Amino acid sequence: MASFPRTRIDWTMVNLARTWGIALALLWVLEARVFGAPVPPDPAPLPPDPPNLVQSLPGTPSPHWVWVNDIVFTHMASGQALLVDGDSGQFLGLLGSTGFSFERIVLVRGGSLIFSPEIYFSRGTRGVRTDVVTVYDAAHLKPLEEIVIPPKRSSNFPMMANAEVTDDDRFLLIYNFTPAQSVTVVDTQARKFVGEIETAGCGLVYPTGPRSFFSICADGALLDVRLDDTGHATSRQRTDRMFDVGTDPVTERAVRLGATWLFVSFGGTMYPINITPNGLKLAATWSLLAPTETAQGWRPGGVQQLAVHAGLNRLYSIMHQGPIETHKDPGKEVWVYDLARRVRIQRIAMKSTAGSIQVTRDTKPLLFAAFNESSTLDVYNAATGNHLRSIDNIGTTPTLLVTP
Repeated sequence: MASFPRTRIDWTMVNLARTWGIALALLWVLEARVFGAPVPPDPAPLPPDPPNLVQSLPGTPSPHWVWVNDIVFTHMASGQALLVDGDSGQFLGLLGSTGFSFERIVLVRGGSLIFSPEIYFSRGTRGVRTDVVTVYDAAHLKPLEEIVIPPKRSSNFPMMANAEVTDDDRFLLIYNFTPAQSVTVVDTQARKFVGEIETAGCGLVYPTGPRSFFSICADGALLDVRLDDTGHATSRQRTDRMFDVGTDPVTERAVRLGATWLFVSFGGTMYPINITPNGLKLAATWSLLAPTETAQGWRPGGVQQLAVHAGLNRLYSIMHQGPIETHKDPGKEVWVYDLARRVRIQRIAMKSTAGSIQVTRDTKPLLFAAFNESSTLDVYNAATGNHLRSIDNIGTTPTLLVTP
């Protein structure tokens, strides 16, 4: 996990300023009453909330909603996911207490259910561990049931590939690390644990179809896994080495556009992995950076550093300047690329530091940006790069952004 510089706060001066502020306010009220100055009236009391009031979200999610997933670094025993409307800036709802070392929720098509891999301990931060997939009612954000799974779910730094669904939403795939590596398979229709697939030396999950996925291996190869209709593995084939992990390793934070997974290296080289009937194939690589930009130390970075939009055929990447060890650092710019021509077409100067980005899928897309050392969510026009609004007090340490 990367470390980011923090501002040192002199709490003695802060507390002193607060004390003086309160004293001056009390002195003003006392003088007002002694010398007859008008004192503003007390505000009218708020009406009491009606009992048993239950609000419902619309049955169809807006394409401009975003789920802000929060691991809550300051209290990792209880994560949360916050739902925000990007158009109005309104906070819509909360899934609170989503367990220890929370990664993210997983949405399925139709929008009626939410699946959340969660970890709990019988004594809060110790005791017997129980791993579950909690199924939530998306309209009321209410838990419907829990699917118990093996207590092996990886508790690594949050990334999208920790849990994904197959292309038809039938099977939820969850990455395990004990440190033995494997994938838990959950049937989302029958709502039951199916089994576990060993992926020795290979981690995370990248779906490639309704009954297939791959994991990325330590030597730069990929493990191509095929499933049957019950969710059990029918084949596991290791590809040739796709990435040079010794010279320019890739980050695990890939994004998918149609039949292509896009992996970017620490140095900014794009590795497109094509999903073909004959297996996984590496297409021609290309660089996000011109030679002069490489010399200036520009590189991609962040927690969720890439985003794509299929309709615009664009790639978005958080950029910063720094040596290779800063490959997880956030940035103050997002560079936009035309994927057909493989050229940069725009540089967006961000209002705030960005560590995570996401783009909505509709014809008028929004670009969301967040940083895990800030509780502000910034919203941009994804086509023009114009800043639209900033929404404050969204979580504690926001990490992954998920859109319907």
